Amino acid sequence: MNIEIITDGLSKRYGKFLALDDVSLKIGPGVFGLLGRNGAGKTTLLRILATLLPKTGGMATVCGADISETKTLRPLIGYLPQEFSFYPNMFVDEALDYLGLLSGVSRDVRKERIPELLNRVNLFDERRKRIRALSGGMKRRFGMAQAIIHNPAVLIVDEPTSGLDPVERVRFRAMLGDMAENRIVILSTHIVEDVEKLCDHLAILDKGAVVFDGVVTGLTKGGATLEEAYLQLIGEG
Repeated sequence: MNIEIITDGLSKRYGKFLALDDVSLKIGPGVFGLLGRNGAGKTTLLRILATLLPKTGGMATVCGADISETKTLRPLIGYLPQEFSFYPNMFVDEALDYLGLLSGVSRDVRKERIPELLNRVNLFDERRKRIRALSGGMKRRFGMAQAIIHNPAVLIVDEPTSGLDPVERVRFRAMLGDMAENRIVILSTHIVEDVEKLCDHLAILDKGAVVFDGVVTGLTKGGATLEEAYLQLIGEG
């Protein structure tokens, strides 16, 4: 399988508002950072790549398939939106089993994979807790488990560390790094530190347009920190 995402002139309009403006990117395996302030167009781009939102113009392919081929692509994509919620009265392992069923994972595979996933996201000891009893960090880790239960080639996460305490943020970043082996992980965030710690390659969106696309060292080579270079690019430095 060709694990690659390509966009060329991708655009999205909501009426007269241009949310994405001529976005062209090439993303390969590893953690790819998508940095930008709130309202920059990051979530719109992610939702298009996750086949949840139609584009207005341009093109995009995921693993060689056009994003219009939703039946082909959805089994290949895991998605953790910024706001993730699930049935609060379900137990953790029960909820993950149900979500695996919805993702087309067979019963035998679910039986083997769910304990492994819960260990991987450090929720095995909480497997018989109800979703409503989980902390914010635990809910984000559960969201990550559901996003990869079908072993997708592409994992898309939107503001995964927003609102987490420093310890939970470090834990979540480590988990994302581990999951990037042999797959694309797109990390969308407005937190510069997350990109700095995890990503070699990033794109910066501002007002729907790409204002930088390249390696992190391409921004910091003049001696500026990544945050300083980022703020200067978006006109806040």
